[in-house]
Amino acid sequence: MSSSTTSYQRTPQRPVGSGFGRHSTAADVLAGLDLSEVSAVVTGGYSGVGLETTRALSAAGASVVVPARRPDHARDQLAGLPRVEVEELDLADLDSVHGFADRLLASGRPVDVLINNAAVMANSETRVGPGWESQFATNHLGHFCLTNRLWPALASRGARVVSVSSSGHQGSGIRWDDVQLEHGYDKWKAYGQAKTANALFAVELDRLAWPDGVRALSVMPGGIRTPLQRHLDDAEMVRLGWFDAAGNDLYDWKTPEQGAATQLWAATSPRLAGIGGVYCEDVDIAPPAGPDVDGGVSPHASDPEQARRLWALSAELTGVNAFAHAG
Repeated sequence: MSSSTTSYQRTPQRPVGSGFGRHSTAADVLAGLDLSEVSAVVTGGYSGVGLETTRALSAAGASVVVPARRPDHARDQLAGLPRVEVEELDLADLDSVHGFADRLLASGRPVDVLINNAAVMANSETRVGPGWESQFATNHLGHFCLTNRLWPALASRGARVVSVSSSGHQGSGIRWDDVQLEHGYDKWKAYGQAKTANALFAVELDRLAWPDGVRALSVMPGGIRTPLQRHLDDAEMVRLGWFDAAGNDLYDWKTPEQGAATQLWAATSPRLAGIGGVYCEDVDIAPPAGPDVDGGVSPHASDPEQARRLWALSAELTGVNAFAHAG
């Protein structure tokens, strides 16, 4: 779909009254939806929230491709789910990203839904590719490359692209003077920057892609106990206030089924037709962050100018840009 008579109007960053909330589950948001004609790709769709996302899509009739760094492990986790396929993909390796995209495009398979869900969090300093900081590279640059390479399949069906961010974005904007954190590594600043990048990616992708009917949103799944925390030891999680010294919960964790709800709502809800470029949490569009707001999206993660700047940087770093000639 394209339009030469209307200009892009970004959706206001305010709740729409979805009828769902913090405790809604994946099954709740997909109730009554027939996804039998939907073809989805879910990165990291074999662990934690991603696994619940894949299960729910499959149960609603969708066909799902799960790109996985450990495909044999992914197949074990997804065994028995109908219409679910596993393909090899390492987001930290752009050759692997290109290989996956080439195979999918060669198959002629359309993509109605792309959920960029896979992530690493707060790992020790690691360099990948040409020396990129691993959280920025895996969480953002890998997904940036993947989405741009899959553009023909996305555009063919007016897809929805969901970029999984986090409240961790509030910990850091894009560190423009040291994006690769070469001058002092802090694992939480690195994670915050990567999650800000996930949100800004959706802002600019939505602006670029809307003439073809493709819309992009970012989401905060919520706090969920998953393998994402594998780089944190018990002492650190106690210091963060997540548990007491005896290991008892001090945080109101969501279940994985609740954590999957927001990204599934963003990916499938008819309520979001014609909507994009916004950050969602607790199964609704989130408000801007502020002193009286629990959660919300920070200005540095929703600013269109920073989103354009990040897109240009990401295209330069990866050498990929499906919109090289767009305004």
